[in-house]
Amino acid sequence: MATQQHDVVVAGAGPAGSSAAYWLARAGLDVLVLEKSHFPREKVCGDGLTPRGVAALAAMGIDTDDDGWVRHRGLRVHGGGQVVEVDWPRLARWPAGGLIRTRADLDAQLARHAVAAGAEIRFGVTVAEPLLDDAGRVCGVRTADGEEHRATLVVSAEGLSGRLAKAIGLTRRTDVPLGVAVRQYLPTARTHDPYLDISFDLTAQGPDAESMPGYGWFFPMGDGTANVGFGLLDTRYAGDDDTRTVYRRWIASLPASWGIDPEAPGTPLRGAGLPTSLSRRPAYTRGLLLVGDSAGTVNPFNGEGISYAMETARTASEVVLAALAAPAGPAREAVLRRYPERLRAEFGAHHRLGALFLKGLARPELVRFATAHGLKRPAAVAVALRLMGNLSDGRDGDAVDRTLDVLHRLTPSR
Repeated sequence: MATQQHDVVVAGAGPAGSSAAYWLARAGLDVLVLEKSHFPREKVCGDGLTPRGVAALAAMGIDTDDDGWVRHRGLRVHGGGQVVEVDWPRLARWPAGGLIRTRADLDAQLARHAVAAGAEIRFGVTVAEPLLDDAGRVCGVRTADGEEHRATLVVSAEGLSGRLAKAIGLTRRTDVPLGVAVRQYLPTARTHDPYLDISFDLTAQGPDAESMPGYGWFFPMGDGTANVGFGLLDTRYAGDDDTRTVYRRWIASLPASWGIDPEAPGTPLRGAGLPTSLSRRPAYTRGLLLVGDSAGTVNPFNGEGISYAMETARTASEVVLAALAAPAGPAREAVLRRYPERLRAEFGAHHRLGALFLKGLARPELVRFATAHGLKRPAAVAVALRLMGNLSDGRDGDAVDRTLDVLHRLTPSR
């Protein structure tokens, strides 16, 4: 088969891959994206975008004003028999609201945006393995049908599987949290709601409710359905029940006011992994950069992955552009090796704090106490939302932001 040469080959056209392709092509590089699926395609996800995700979309000039987007102003948190509604914080650095859109629509829109910027995307093409030069450096990819695509650099946006990374010895660390989530779409009359429901109660609501080793969600999609699911954020604390069993127990306990009929026909229950804690390291080596889930960038506090997929894609693109502007050889490698350091500086401390949070979440009595008492204090919930969502103006913000900034700076990033 013919060999083709590009500046960058990107494996995967999810939010990370398409975002990387957009930023690189926008800068004038020859970018080829290879995606194993045909779009639109279903992807297991909560479909919710926090203000971080909204900011990432805005940075790329994505139009979020059409009818396909559903806006939400905050969270409705259920736990310990308490319910509180809390708005997304109003900050200088981040938008004040969130968005909902199915991954089938979102991913297709991001892919179109990358193509409009000049990237080439080929669908239905499976990347089988990396191409290596004589020094063992990644210099392209080989597809399942035998095509070879050579490139100066390769970006893996393959998700949890990380086939290219594993092929050169980058395996996922097993001593850090790995989450798993299940979700389905169910019909509901509550199709428009300014708040997204989050529940820490596993059984019927009340002061004696049993707490979950994770959380359940109800996200109205604006089309007569809701994305309903359960996320276990650290499988090391899963206990005896699997995720699907926990989900079914939870949804069967919900009162009629939630607007869900568990017996109503919905989509099949599907699951996916949630890699956190920058679990595949280093995020750059030997010509290969990892972005999004491939690098393990899901927020361990809440399972949010889309925002960090887009953010790490932009960071990787900035590093790639700087590297390709440097002479080939040691100078270029020195630039590329800064990429893992930038990820650790930006997200490392937050992930360490998230791992500590998950240890607490594994103790049902602690969760029950915290939700029963903490949810009575909306101001405390608002602070927790900033911490868990990684939403802050840092040292330039208010007293809460400055406190969170100190907390992150005091927490080791490795």
